Amino acid sequence: MGLAAFQAFAQDINPTRDEVEGLGSSYSPYVDKNMRKGGFAENLYWGDTHLHTSVSGDAGLLGTYLDPEDAYRFARGEEVTTNTGQRAKLVRPLDFLVVADHAENLGMAPMLAEANADLLKTEWGRQFYDLIEGGDPYRAYQLWTFEGLAKQVDLIDDPGIAQSAWQRQLDHAAQFNDPGTFTALIGFEWTMSGTFEEPGNLHRVVIFRDDEDKAGQVIPFSLFDSDDVEDLWAYMQAYEDDTGGDVLAIPHNGNLSNGRMFSLMRQNGEPIDADYAATRQRWEPVVETTQTKGDSETHPFLSPDDEFADYGIWDKADLGGVAIKTPEMLPYEYTRSALQIGLQVEQDIGMNPFKYGMIGASDSHTGLSTTREENFFGKTNYTEPAPDRWDHAIIEALLGDDELTTYQYEILASGLAGVWAHENTRAALFDAIERREVYATTGNRMTVRFFGGWEYEPNDANRPDVVEIGYHKGVPMGGDLPEAPESAEAPVFMVGALKDAWSGNLDRIQIVKGWVDATGERQERIYDVAVSDGRTIDDDGRATEPVGTTVDETAATWINSIGAPELRAVWTDPDFDPMQPAVYYARVLEIPTPTWMAYDEARYGITMGAEGILRSHQERAYTSPIWYTPR
Repeated sequence: MGLAAFQAFAQDINPTRDEVEGLGSSYSPYVDKNMRKGGFAENLYWGDTHLHTSVSGDAGLLGTYLDPEDAYRFARGEEVTTNTGQRAKLVRPLDFLVVADHAENLGMAPMLAEANADLLKTEWGRQFYDLIEGGDPYRAYQLWTFEGLAKQVDLIDDPGIAQSAWQRQLDHAAQFNDPGTFTALIGFEWTMSGTFEEPGNLHRVVIFRDDEDKAGQVIPFSLFDSDDVEDLWAYMQAYEDDTGGDVLAIPHNGNLSNGRMFSLMRQNGEPIDADYAATRQRWEPVVETTQTKGDSETHPFLSPDDEFADYGIWDKADLGGVAIKTPEMLPYEYTRSALQIGLQVEQDIGMNPFKYGMIGASDSHTGLSTTREENFFGKTNYTEPAPDRWDHAIIEALLGDDELTTYQYEILASGLAGVWAHENTRAALFDAIERREVYATTGNRMTVRFFGGWEYEPNDANRPDVVEIGYHKGVPMGGDLPEAPESAEAPVFMVGALKDAWSGNLDRIQIVKGWVDATGERQERIYDVAVSDGRTIDDDGRATEPVGTTVDETAATWINSIGAPELRAVWTDPDFDPMQPAVYYARVLEIPTPTWMAYDEARYGITMGAEGILRSHQERAYTSPIWYTPR
């Protein structure tokens, strides 16, 4: 048969265009998938939203020389030489990174190293330079800290220098941003740590959705501009008004705020009102719940029935080691209690100021985002791997009370942010963070999905189209439950988790519920909804049998002979009261694995001589919550 005859034959047997178009929707189920209900977030991207380099004063002045270029190269999977001359590489590249260097005298340390002429024209710039050249960089750091940061005084006070330093950051981000492959989100950190009279960490990482042309129209807002977060929000509003851009802020280390991070009082001494709550919710969609300076999910004092609450706790003092911690501060420092307080406040003023999703980040000051225990290069350059690093002071008590000092062996390798988005671009990742479709891990990369609705069925979690069902019947993590149909008696949640291929199997999935009871008091309860190894969940919703352990702490090894590679569940709240506002999130726990301390002991043949050394632990993930509000 000739070609012309074959074409004529094909035309005879093929369906006509009119016949195909008459069938209605496309046969391919994937054509319009991301167009329905605002789009499905099909892809999971991993990154660090909080990394410091030599551009930060508290890194560069103390010996960190890795700059943003090094940080991006490392995050993209390249091998780099660390600040102490060691070779380092990630087990897998990250998908995105925020170099969030401190806004306060941004870029001063590398400019001093370069003998920048403009910087050396200033009185303090010359003094710092002379100290460094004279072999006393720590004295320069002390002066900068006590004369500048502690007194909230800009010792350099030169907008031109600030603009030059910011442009360098923008240039580095532009160089390494590769849409679809690796995203370099533009950001900085506003560093409000309080004063000697009123200490307390209130830091925020600020992230731009935009490219360099818009972000370059401002310079970072610093503590020297204002110590009031409401002024930071005003800066962000002005940025959006002036440029048409988009920006958000992420609070971190509420555990070191001495009760100020989620306080019911504003910086000006007035109680929070609906306008304040709406503004805070507008600019701060997520909170950094886990990182090197402690885990901020909850505290044993706040959650005495939670056997997993005592994890990575830093509860001695504030960030500066100035003021001792007291129990009444704790509810206003941890994410779980803040979510419950937000429900209470909303009942009083009509708006929830603490409607936060959850992410993790490293807050490393080495230029290296290393969050795995066997590859942990410390928080600072002077705590990079070495036999004696474990007992170095990280937060040294400034008033001489050694009980307030925090040491390297109390550091976590945490954490990472998992972001559900449709593509790896600045816009898509930013939008996912803004809508809170994100979750935190303590450093590993377990895959977690969490949906809430009213009509999920028991087998929905095991269907191949489970993600589409999740969106079609409800909302993903970070969302609000829709209004219940008349037939619904209680909300139903669908959750699933897949292990990190390079880490431990899964122990269990839990749903943590917080609510406000009929008397207005905060309540919480934990439900085990999926457990490994055939263990049973009792009628009260708990699996009391622990998963066990395979960790050899001396050798720093373990095997995946316990636990499960994957867990899924559909769970209905058995204690639901439609009159009580509630918040739900999933927590996923791995089986025990070694900590970086165990790896160091095995690697260097040492024994760390302090009490409470943690040689194994259970890595975990926290999803962003789903909220229920009585209609």
